[in-house]
Amino acid sequence: MKLRLAILISDVGTGTNLGAIIDGIKSGRIEAEISAVISDKNDAPGLEHAKANNLEIEICSAKEALLPLLQKLNPDYICLAGWKQIIKEEVILAYPNKILNLHPGLVPDEENGKILNPNGTNALWNKGMLSNKAIQNFLDQKATFAGSSIHFLTSNFDFGPVLGRTYEKILPDDNVETLYIRLKKKENELYVKVLERLSTNK
Repeated sequence: MKLRLAILISDVGTGTNLGAIIDGIKSGRIEAEISAVISDKNDAPGLEHAKANNLEIEICSAKEALLPLLQKLNPDYICLAGWKQIIKEEVILAYPNKILNLHPGLVPDEENGKILNPNGTNALWNKGMLSNKAIQNFLDQKATFAGSSIHFLTSNFDFGPVLGRTYEKILPDDNVETLYIRLKKKENELYVKVLERLSTNK
């Protein structure tokens, strides 16, 4: 049996993670099927990926409606791919170690722990920061590497068991846009790698 995935998106991006997951399934790297693409907005750009691939689309504008919808879909994993609503505690408790979150920083394995960049410098967690603010923080702090993590969502904000990390070297002339363009490509591949591992080890 293939894994069943629910992909949650909003209107904060173009849906590149969703597109990467779809391509990963088509290529056979991810042994899964997408039960539905859930968006909180009718006009989320990422929905074009869903429409082009004839995927079921669900609009869930109220966070209180998310748990009943997920219970109806019964996914094995829930992938947050640009979802901007707060996930309620009841959803987290109903799906322990089943909700994947992509965070624009290097999440440590322990709450008080640290992660090192490839060159041995301390990596930035960027806890509580959304993408643009997190990327700006890498630059403001004069970090040597930017990075992102995929972790299981827990009640502890921006922290949970880490499934994978990716790094991108910061160049002297980088700005938020140039750095994020490169990092985003690695985030897309990271999502595929994590789901590939989860689907083959099920």
